[in-house]
Amino acid sequence: MYAIVEIAGQQFKVEKDKKLFVHRLDVEEGTSVDFDKVLLVDNDGKVAVGTPTVSGAKVTAKVLEHVKGEKVLVFKKKRRKTYQKMNGHRQYFTQIQVETIVG
Repeated sequence: MYAIVEIAGQQFKVEKDKKLFVHRLDVEEGTSVDFDKVLLVDNDGKVAVGTPTVSGAKVTAKVLEHVKGEKVLVFKKKRRKTYQKMNGHRQYFTQIQVETIVG
């Protein structure tokens, strides 16, 4: 059984006991979170597609930890102009583990 869920503006394919990284959520570590924007549910071949969401479907997940992602370097340069600029960025993520899929 799997579901397609919209979490923080992005769509994820989730299964039971699957761990994934999503954009930072304002939730304490160790608490449970319910996601109601379930777009699709597949239960052993029975597919329920929402218009736009599946009514009565819900995904419950547990927040494991808040982490920072890998550093992304942004380097800009214009040749022969003595212009170069380097900038770095680390995205904030929340690691969650899917507990139940109801739908």
